[in-house]
Amino acid sequence: MVYAHAQHRLSVTVACRQASWASFVRGLAGLLLVVLTACNSDVPVPASVEFSADQVRLTITRLATNPFLSRHDLHLAFVGPGGCSLEEDLFPNTGYASRRNLYSTRTGLLYVVGQFDARVIDAQDCTITLAEFRTLDRYVTFLGSFDENEEKRWGYFPASQRSELPFEKR
Repeated sequence: MVYAHAQHRLSVTVACRQASWASFVRGLAGLLLVVLTACNSDVPVPASVEFSADQVRLTITRLATNPFLSRHDLHLAFVGPGGCSLEEDLFPNTGYASRRNLYSTRTGLLYVVGQFDARVIDAQDCTITLAEFRTLDRYVTFLGSFDENEEKRWGYFPASQRSELPFEKR
């Protein structure tokens, strides 16, 4: 009888340890899943807009530089009329500052404006220049934004889909 009782206690103890181990493994797997879904991918993510009437295509590619924080390198590619093709690195996102607003001027220039930098694209002369904010024409038309959606996915959002958002200091 004592032997049977001891064997029962042993099997209960082993069963409890197995249940605890299974709970631990399930918890660890859940934590790993949360961590992995919170990680930024190091795969380049392009977002593009095309204005076929003007023979213009703009692409801003975003590449995560930190697996956990909102840190990204941004690369601008422009294709315009007459074989014009330009590429340039933009000011990197060092924390929730990836968004770039796109504007057109009355003279046909395009502005790509971020929180900390502005680029002027002249399709006729096939140039991209870094500009000071104070030199930009104030009478522009907002075309859209390169930004994240609610699910944190990078894309282009035309003005008809999303209103112009102000840049915020964080």
